[in-house]
Amino acid sequence: QVPLVESGGGSVQAGGSLRLSCVASGYASLMAWFRQAPGKEREGVAATDRRGNTVYADSVKGRFTIDLDALEDTVTLEMNSLEPEDTAVYYCAASSQTWYLFVSLGQDEYDSWGQGTQVTVSS
Repeated sequence: QVPLVESGGGSVQAGGSLRLSCVASGYASLMAWFRQAPGKEREGVAATDRRGNTVYADSVKGRFTIDLDALEDTVTLEMNSLEPEDTAVYYCAASSQTWYLFVSLGQDEYDSWGQGTQVTVSS
């Protein structure tokens, strides 16, 4: 497993932007962001590998951008045009496995999780 430290998040009005960051204290082949809204299951938001391959949930395509700095083992999630439906606790996740088939939003692909950071979007 890889220790993860998240930062960013907060409160913003609809249409605004926020940036989340996550630093991994070790090698991670895949890094991703998940979120969990009150009363809902945790869902994948965006994921990337060290080659820049990415995958996004349909609900955030065109609004969110994930980026991995492989030298710094840091992944960021730039969130634009935020909507109240984006309100959730956002979790950083990483895979310490060296092999993977493709970049995935499946939770089972990740063995390390951050503590979560709250994002609140008001209308």
